Parts: sequence; C-alpha cells; structure tokens
Amino acid sequence: MKILMLTPYLPYPPASGGQIRTLNLIRYLSRKHDITLISLYKTEAEKKYLSHLQLYCRSVYLCKRPGSPWQLKNIGKALLGNDPFLIVRNYSPEAKSLLSRLLKKENYDVIHAETFYIMPHLPPTAIPIFLLEQTIEYKVYQHFVNQLPPLIKPFFLLDIMKLKRSERYYWRNAMLVGTVSDTDRKIIKALEPSIKPVVVPNGAGEEMVARTLPLKKPVPPRLLFQGNFSWLQNTEAAQYLITKIYPQIKQDFPRLELIIAGQNAQNKIKPFHDRQIKIVDIPPENSSLVKRLYQQSTVFLAPIFGPGGTRLKILAAMATGLPVISTKIGVQGLEVTDRVHVLIANQPKEFVRQIRLILSNRSLYRKIQQNAYRLVKEKYNWKTIAQQLEIIYEKIKRHENRG
Repeated sequence: MKILMLTPYLPYPPASGGQIRTLNLIRYLSRKHDITLISLYKTEAEKKYLSHLQLYCRSVYLCKRPGSPWQLKNIGKALLGNDPFLIVRNYSPEAKSLLSRLLKKENYDVIHAETFYIMPHLPPTAIPIFLLEQTIEYKVYQHFVNQLPPLIKPFFLLDIMKLKRSERYYWRNAMLVGTVSDTDRKIIKALEPSIKPVVVPNGAGEEMVARTLPLKKPVPPRLLFQGNFSWLQNTEAAQYLITKIYPQIKQDFPRLELIIAGQNAQNKIKPFHDRQIKIVDIPPENSSLVKRLYQQSTVFLAPIFGPGGTRLKILAAMATGLPVISTKIGVQGLEVTDRVHVLIANQPKEFVRQIRLILSNRSLYRKIQQNAYRLVKEKYNWKTIAQQLEIIYEKIKRHENRG
C-alpha cells in the first residue's frame, strides 16, 4: 500500500508524544508499505535528522513553517482571519505547493494526517483521508485560558471558538477520524453524531519495555515526574508536586528524593532551594537518560489536571516496571483500574496517602507493577497498534470513492 503521511512536526528525535507516536508507527508500517512522509519543521538544524527518517520512508519532504509562533504576522492573521492561531502558526506555503504537485503525479492509496491542523495544506482529492487526532485541541486550550487573568480571557475565547469550528470542519472532511483514546472518541461523536471515530491508542516504546520486572528498593524512595515542560499540563504537575505533595510526604520519608525531569525543565520550573528536589534537563536526543531515570526511580507521580490524549510518559513508566500514582484525568483514555494497574489520587492528601501505601506495602507494589507491565505488553505495544492501523487503511481503501 502507498501511504502519504502528513505531520506538523519532524518525527525525530522521539522527544515529544507526537514524535514518539509517529516514529514508531512509521517503523512498523514501513515493513509492509511504501510511506511518503511530509513533515513541517521550524529551524534549519532539524534537517540533520532527515537520514533517520529515510531509513523507513520511500520519500521524505521537509517543509518550512514559522520558526516562532508569536510573530506579529501570525497574531494579526489569527485575530483578523477565520482560522485559529494553531492553524496559522503551523501553516506552510511550501507544504501546500508540494502537496498540489505530488497529488497530481502520484497515486496514493491513503492519506494519513496526524492532527487536523495539517489538513489545510491538502487540496481537494479523491484519495481517502484518515485524520488522527492526538488530542481534542480546543479542550486543551480551554484549560490554558482558564488560568489567565479575566481581562485578557475574551481575546483567547474567540480563538477557542475558531479552533472548535475548525476541528469539526476537518473531522467532517476526512473519510475516517481516529483518536488515541475512547474519551476523545466520545467527545467527537457527541459534537458530530454522523462521524464514527475509531481508536488507535498510543504505545510504549520498545526501548522502554523491561525484559524482566525489576525488584525496586523502596528506601530511600525516588519519586519521578517526567515530561516536556513546553506543555502547560506538565509544568502545572511539576509545581503541584513541589509545593503541595513533596512538603507533606517528606515528613514521613526524610531521605526521599523528588526528580522533575524533561525538556525545558530548568527553564520552566521555578528553582527550589532543597537539595532533595532534582530538576533534570533532558536533551531531545538523550533517550538513554530517560530510560535510566525510570529504572532508578521508585514511583512515578502524575498529578495531571489538563485534558489531552493518552500519556506516553505513564505508558513508559508501566513498561519499565515503575508503579504509577496519577489523577483520574491523568490516566483518562487508558484501560487501567485503580489498585490493579495504577493508584488514583486527585488531592494532595490522597497523593500522600497513596505514596505511603505503595512504599509500605510490597505485595501491592508488586501487584501493580506486574499488572501494568502485562497490560502494556498486550495492548499498548506499537506492533499491535500498527496492525490495527493497517486494518483501518484497508477499510477506507475499500470504501473510497474515486468517481
């Protein structure tokens, strides 16, 4: 099958959730199919990663988009035009022109668009389009706007209205829409009842899956939170851990260490003068450091309160044998059960209680560790997910209308 895949980012290095997702899908799909990849990039430095993608794709095209989103030209277009800021800042005239040329001379079986905001680059075409939404963007932006001062909220609320309208428009223009969780599937279905979305979940990278489950030493405990701190939800979670959970749990475990790690960690997280709080910057290409931090930690904490897809960081913890304590929102979209695969906490006192429990109860620790690990291997592995995607491609190919 000839697949044309469109992404609003370069899928290498695997430093963000979207990059990890696309790279793993390409790796598996390329074993049976010819993939042409069109990706947007921001800086010339990103071009050095081209060779990593050429290992799996028949052709790779990189198209320039604005390097900085907050350009006056972008802001003006978003304020005065019909498109939301997310589309404006990710728009590439180069990609628009390239797609027009390619679709005139190439005959693809399916177009796979990762995110709706890559869709404006596509000209009218009879080739069936599968649109995969990694998150419901207007929901994420609503959460962001809720944190803003009342005086400036109206300007952002207008953009959210445009964003929601655009998402719905592009859902209707795809032959089939996919989501990464059943939660997001239900949201789309409620907004557009005529659409029947399918779920193509995220997975844990093969490099993160432990060969055998480690026997962790609970003392001294090392609590880990890892993420890309360019995202509001991750920054919120880190501050919540440091200010609301850490001071309470430290009273019970004086030697405890709290590790906040990820991209832009030291830029985004306020410094705290406590030697037992470690803020660790992780360069985009250093996946070995990520794995080592997971392996060396005792418990993974995820006090996430914002919406958005499924959490690859949580799947990675489960894959490495690191028990997870998360909010209900944090594991939303994952087929996990409280006290079976994870522990759920939604308030600081609940987090403290669950941390005490998991560190003092070795049988519960081992039970959650084993159940979560088994679930990842059975359901959240990229080989199985790519096979699901192949079935979807075949389905929309058979029902395409080229007339």
